[in-house]
Amino acid sequence: MTREEAWSLLTEYNQDPFHLEHAQTVENTMKYFARTLGYGDEEEFWGIVGLLHDLDFEQFPEQHCIKEQEIMAERGVDPRIIHATASHGYGLTVDVKPEHEMEKVLYAVDELTGLIGAVVLMRPSKSVQDLELKSVKKKFKTKSFAAGCSREVIENGAEMLGWSLDDLIQKTIDALRTFQN
Repeated sequence: MTREEAWSLLTEYNQDPFHLEHAQTVENTMKYFARTLGYGDEEEFWGIVGLLHDLDFEQFPEQHCIKEQEIMAERGVDPRIIHATASHGYGLTVDVKPEHEMEKVLYAVDELTGLIGAVVLMRPSKSVQDLELKSVKKKFKTKSFAAGCSREVIENGAEMLGWSLDDLIQKTIDALRTFQN
């Protein structure tokens, strides 16, 4: 599947600008991690997984990570993409466990990119470029801030990867700095 095919599929099921922006944020974050973790030859694949991870969320929120498997299977999408995208709902909506390092990264950064994005919006600069780890950690501890971003999922993702929470947050900030203001 090419990036263009993935975008076409995504926009068939998603029109909300917020969802499309989130998909692109996760796509670019996944591509960054592919490069930095030694999977540079799979960068586009990681990106496509990031782009499609919430394929079903806008139209089928009650079947999130379930309906997208059906949609992609009907379209003949690579089973690795189907498994990877579904695995970010592990323990929440599906029992598809993240196995590959790429799947664990997706599981961890999906919620975290949302939390960091919310922190950035509160900053005077509105930029991730001057964002510090301590600012994200402070908001992370405030459960009412960006309450829709599951701290438990982020913590579980860091644990799956064998990283500290601080490392996961800092690496994700670094990823976002490569393509956001």
